[in-house]
Amino acid sequence: MKVLSLTEPFATLILIGYKCIETRSFKTSYRGEVYIHASATQISQQSLKDKELMQLVKDKSLNYGYIICKCNLVDCVYITKEYMD
Repeated sequence: MKVLSLTEPFATLILIGYKCIETRSFKTSYRGEVYIHASATQISQQSLKDKELMQLVKDKSLNYGYIICKCNLVDCVYITKEYMD
């Protein structure tokens, strides 16, 4: 089974269905079930200052160092300049 580690609050946003796209610097041909791991790294100061982001998880307990859900990886898109404009 494949595992994808994310820092909080992004792992919890996947768990509750608010986040369905994850960007990475690598490509994968894998498709199928992936466990989402909330890394042990604490929330960054930049994320804590983002009021809109933190409002999304205000009533949720954040998890650190645990696999918190399972999801399906259905596609991998190479990001080109057209996506960044």
